[in-house]
Amino acid sequence: MTPEKSAHHNAQKERRGLNRLIHAAGYSWAGLKAGWHEAAFRQEVLASMVMLPLAFWLGRSWVEVALLAGSVLLVMMVELLNTAIESVVDRVGPEWHDLSKRAKDMGSAAVLLAMVLCGGIWAASLWQLTHTP
Repeated sequence: MTPEKSAHHNAQKERRGLNRLIHAAGYSWAGLKAGWHEAAFRQEVLASMVMLPLAFWLGRSWVEVALLAGSVLLVMMVELLNTAIESVVDRVGPEWHDLSKRAKDMGSAAVLLAMVLCGGIWAASLWQLTHTP
């Protein structure tokens, strides 16, 4: 290792092209596996196994399908980010701190808002489906 490189050198930063893509996919897969250990994420994945195929059946256009499916995926993405925030806060220290609580509460609020958006999109789609001749 050259002197200008730190002791905590990140090899991913030097990878290029397909090699970087392959390693990034591995990190993403590891993140999904880590998310699976969270009960909320598992519940959302199970719900998505019903809702994603249903989105293709309910959607009348590619825009409707994208909104229905995208809102479901958005909930899972925000849940993963919330879990990441919680992990970082817990890593910093287990003691109670106002800023730690605020970070966790804001992550939880982000999940709630994503769920409200998803529910609103699905409710509007189902309402339109039942009220359009």
